Amino acid sequence: MKFLKKEISGSVVSFFFIFSPPFKFLLLYVPSMKKFLYGIDFGTTNSALAIYDEETREIHNTIIIPSLIYFYDQPGAVNTTNYVVGEEAITAYLADNMKGRFIKSVKQILSRSSFSETRIQNKRYTASDLVAIILRELKNRADRLIGQDCRKAVIGRPVFFDDDDVQKDTLAQTRLNKAAEIAGFTDVRFQFEPIGAAFAYEKSLVKKENVLVADLGGGTTDFTYLVLDPEKVGSKDRKNDMMANGGIYVGGDSFDSTFMWEKGTPYFGKNTQYEASPGKVLTVPKSLFTNICSWEQMNFFNGLRIKKDIEDYYYFSGNDPQFKNLMTLIENNLGYSVFQSIEKTKIMLTNADTAMFKYHKMSININEEIQLIDYEQIISKDVDRVASYLDEFMLHNGITPRNIDSLFLTGGTSMVGSIQKLFKNKFPHVNLNSGDNFKSVAKGLAYSGYLFED
Repeated sequence: MKFLKKEISGSVVSFFFIFSPPFKFLLLYVPSMKKFLYGIDFGTTNSALAIYDEETREIHNTIIIPSLIYFYDQPGAVNTTNYVVGEEAITAYLADNMKGRFIKSVKQILSRSSFSETRIQNKRYTASDLVAIILRELKNRADRLIGQDCRKAVIGRPVFFDDDDVQKDTLAQTRLNKAAEIAGFTDVRFQFEPIGAAFAYEKSLVKKENVLVADLGGGTTDFTYLVLDPEKVGSKDRKNDMMANGGIYVGGDSFDSTFMWEKGTPYFGKNTQYEASPGKVLTVPKSLFTNICSWEQMNFFNGLRIKKDIEDYYYFSGNDPQFKNLMTLIENNLGYSVFQSIEKTKIMLTNADTAMFKYHKMSININEEIQLIDYEQIISKDVDRVASYLDEFMLHNGITPRNIDSLFLTGGTSMVGSIQKLFKNKFPHVNLNSGDNFKSVAKGLAYSGYLFED
């Protein structure tokens, strides 16, 4: 038997020649499996996977899921695994009366050297293990669509995982590498997320442009300045087109965290006073409320010692009802639902001058009108950090506003009014362009197959 591969009309096909005496043979045609590549945008809030057909050079399909994991309170025979991912995590969390372990913003723990592992149902989970759960879910969904086990992927990463800190960045990259391996990927390249967004935008261009790309996600804001040319789509060498990149550890989660600190924590007893000793009254430590403003800390805010401290503060405060809300929040794992309410308020304020910050669960009741002007003031420090970094980025790389032909904004945080104002004020002569804020990066990453040519 002989085996021959031949390319016909751009596709590789296989022929088996089966010889039988005297000098007769049968010709069997067996179509080869199609070649696919996955572009994966593992995000703080949402994660997306674009399936790229390497033969047709087109996106086959795109999947997007929330970057959420829920570990059941009591996994049993009904559940084939002890956790669910994405949309199903929210459903299971609510159906389980919020008793299990709900994990959000996993991406933000990649660079945290203080985080080594967490134990859930007596099982050890490292940062890589948790990230791999989400990557594996995306892979499994995509594999079912194409009917193959695709192990080749371009995975996005921020320009800096945690500001300009080389040690933390190296740690995060190492953990992400390991997560990809655990998830079943054996042929992997990494690409900066804003470059992925740029390649998606390039497909829509009709002429060559110098483009500033801003990718504003849940955890980071990244910038890339590059030359885009519709004639170079799919080109194997784009190194000389990448003129500058940089990033800062500020994103949508930063806005939500600040909002929680200013508007949420007073409902959880931030100003509660307790009797430290006879006649000595103090305010409870602010560190308790810093923890509930940060998802990566709230996810693991369940130690016995801190629970005991909270119970003591509650007792010595004379059973303050606002402080009781903090105990209810922690004991009933309500953090995600509170931040959902904050997210809804933020979204409403992208198109309105006022919005209601509402939350009603168990004994916790919040019903406060938020003015847009107040919200913009709350997040102003974070927006100013983005603006200051952008100025430094342009100065350091010798970029002037007149050098920029086009602006491309992507990521959910790019829709926030204060962010839109920032770019309109800095670049009044340039139109703001945007694509699909949740899928652009994944599609652009899938167009980065040239990375495998090195």
